[in-house]
Amino acid sequence: MKNMRQKQLIKKAHGSYGGLLFSSEWKEKRKTIITRDQNKCRVCKSSKELQVHHRQYRYSLVLRKFKKPWEYPNRLLVTLCKKCHQQGHNKYKVPIKYI
Repeated sequence: MKNMRQKQLIKKAHGSYGGLLFSSEWKEKRKTIITRDQNKCRVCKSSKELQVHHRQYRYSLVLRKFKKPWEYPNRLLVTLCKKCHQQGHNKYKVPIKYI
């Protein structure tokens, strides 16, 4: 029950996209990408606090919504440590491709 409540609060705080990051589909995709990247940040080679970064977001003009996090091709995903991920978002804006 507590776990469910925490997920609901995080989903509310981060919107529906943040809530999708708790799905089994994303957890499996995340695991695949981190394994591919040898369990290390692609920038600093750290193995701590690993996250998966989307190099691009895709927005469907027909459906009027973004693709789900796990629907992206592996080439558009990269493993970063928490620090490098945050620095990247602070320095660069993730491009959006309209499809």
